[in-house]
Amino acid sequence: MCPSPVPDGVDRGWIIPIGGGEEKESNPQILKRFVDLCGGDAADIVVLPTASRLVETGERYEALFSGLGAARVTTIDFDTRRDCNEPSRLERIAQASGIFMTGGNQLRLSTIVGGTPVAKLIRLRNAEGVHVAGTSAGASFISEHMIAFGEEGPTAVAGGVRLAPGLGLTNRFIIDQHFRERDRMGRLMTALAYNPFAVGLGLDEDTAAFIGPDNVLEVEGSGGITVLDASDISFTSMDVVDEGQPVSMLGLVLHQLVAGNTFHLSTRQASAGRLARQKR
Repeated sequence: MCPSPVPDGVDRGWIIPIGGGEEKESNPQILKRFVDLCGGDAADIVVLPTASRLVETGERYEALFSGLGAARVTTIDFDTRRDCNEPSRLERIAQASGIFMTGGNQLRLSTIVGGTPVAKLIRLRNAEGVHVAGTSAGASFISEHMIAFGEEGPTAVAGGVRLAPGLGLTNRFIIDQHFRERDRMGRLMTALAYNPFAVGLGLDEDTAAFIGPDNVLEVEGSGGITVLDASDISFTSMDVVDEGQPVSMLGLVLHQLVAGNTFHLSTRQASAGRLARQKR
């Protein structure tokens, strides 16, 4: 489950969680930047629609990425864990310059793909420089610790979230998506009370975190990213309250990022980025 080691002389590929509901028609800036990262008119993208039960999901992203100039786009679905051992599917993923996981239900990803040769190959290819993006459920699955489901609301509540193993491209953050639209602050705080090492990233719809090989997060899109840093928490009552009761968390740091802002996942430092220059 740990990220694959990066070979000498190679930069890890970008990791791009998207909060869902990304603009697909009038101004698809997030999807366009992903295509550009993957090579622009030479981009070779594999779409994994496993999280979705809708047949047309993969086909729609194929059309979108092709319309944005990608040279080759292929949908590869996995309905069973047995599918994840098929050599031809693994070979196609190994050829790609970008891998995109659609929305749906993240537990379909974790139960079908998790722990299989496909998951291992995606981690390996990302370490070798291939870019991996996921939207909604696909975003949640990216990290080692995945929010499987939980209660909506603004307050951390004991037992208010359930975690499951994710893909494991990184252990530096926990993702929650459709964040502002579905009032998910409480469940992300609860997840951090369980695991203060990680950074919580709450992604609004049509908003993405473009995370480079230097672990600097750049915001893209029309919404915001709520960053929760629990590394300096001085007290939490998670270990003494009963299930369903609110949890005290003292020392939690919150940043609200928008397009142009950055956050360094290693140093935990936020920056106004290009927005600071615009104010001069």
